[in-house]
Amino acid sequence: MRRRISALAVTAAIAGGVLFAVVPAQAATTTGQQTMAARAGGIHVNIDELRQQSAELKAKANRLENDGEYAAASRARAEANAIDRRIQQLIDAENNM
Repeated sequence: MRRRISALAVTAAIAGGVLFAVVPAQAATTTGQQTMAARAGGIHVNIDELRQQSAELKAKANRLENDGEYAAASRARAEANAIDRRIQQLIDAENNM
């Protein structure tokens, strides 16, 4: 009898989990459509400001490395590289329009 109850409880929990998993997936599709509509209006980004942030992070990484903080320097460089990649993506997207 105990095995039957726990099997029923597990089955109900799994079924409930599937229902909760389906709802966010459906909500995500409508959110994605709204995001695409917002993108159609245009986005204004100051590339010079992003380049300045990247340069500051690279200088910070150099200072941290000189101080012996290699892990923090690596994180700062990774963030600067991510900003550089984003700048390049924005430039490429602008040129392809």
